Amino acid sequence: MNDVIIIGGGQSGLAAARAAQLHGLTPVVLEAGPEPAGSWPHYYDSLSLFSPAGYSGQPGAPFPGDPERYPTRDEVANHLRDRAAALDVEIRTHTRATEVATDDRGGFVVRTAHGQTWPAAGVVAASGSFGNPHLPVLPGQDEFTGRLLHSADYRNPAPFAGQRIVVVGAGNSAIQIGYELADVARVTLATRHPLAFVPQRQQGRDLHYWLRHTGFDDLPPAWLARLVTTTLVLDTGSYQHALDTGKLDRRPMFTGFDGDHVVWPDGGRERVDTVLLATGYRPHLDYLESLGALTEGHPAHAGGISTTHPGLVYVGLEFQRSFASNTLRGVHRDAEHVTAALAAHVHKAGDLVA
Repeated sequence: MNDVIIIGGGQSGLAAARAAQLHGLTPVVLEAGPEPAGSWPHYYDSLSLFSPAGYSGQPGAPFPGDPERYPTRDEVANHLRDRAAALDVEIRTHTRATEVATDDRGGFVVRTAHGQTWPAAGVVAASGSFGNPHLPVLPGQDEFTGRLLHSADYRNPAPFAGQRIVVVGAGNSAIQIGYELADVARVTLATRHPLAFVPQRQQGRDLHYWLRHTGFDDLPPAWLARLVTTTLVLDTGSYQHALDTGKLDRRPMFTGFDGDHVVWPDGGRERVDTVLLATGYRPHLDYLESLGALTEGHPAHAGGISTTHPGLVYVGLEFQRSFASNTLRGVHRDAEHVTAALAAHVHKAGDLVA
């Protein structure tokens, strides 16, 4: 019987492993991929953090260099690799969890794609969301003869040179991808609501300075829902300028497809080569379906602690406990919160293995 099985070896799983150790537990991390770097190696080439290096490290593991710079995708992946190497934790790569079940002792059994079984007193679901991209179904989609892809499959602009492209989405990734595609293609951003830009730097400081020092980063989700009613996009000025100068344009979301065309709300039809869905992700927790811990794919939890199964906790859910919950700068706080509760459960159950 293991103390804790952590499913996922990215930023959330590594934060959970460190926190579990601090609470006297011996974790085992199961990572589906070839290395403990999470989804970072698979994001698009130009991605960089939206938070400065000085706000993005983990406790005891700051990013090196200028704290005001914005680390790149590859820097983040390397940072996580280094973090994993520094932890005295068993990490099993190429080990995909396929099911979590309860056992007759009040614990869990984690089953993997290779037929392994891992008994545990507690389970941390830290598998993120990159493996579960949200793909909205639009009228006429199955008959669309152009290319339809999700931003999870986008890497760089080179294959799209000279195309007519519609990017669907109003978040940071949609704007960033659309902006760089506009260097080689004609691009429209299709959104359900007007874009809401927030200056990246205010009064000489990055926005994350103000999020931290005003306490906004720590507001509970119920308060956030009242204060933030639309998707916000961080902008140094380049994105708004691109819209103002016609480098790319924004239109209300199209109503459907018609062959190789999209149909705009005014009834106009336009041929497009590619529609790129930057429509976000959903929790990647399919291994919990048979356990009964999910409702329509979403976990039942209070601050990351399962309300259906004692001993099951989550790390890395969006707005799990705060605005920063599923970010590099905030995930360690949630990890410490849920592993404290998990340690109490494991000790109470008498399942802690010395």
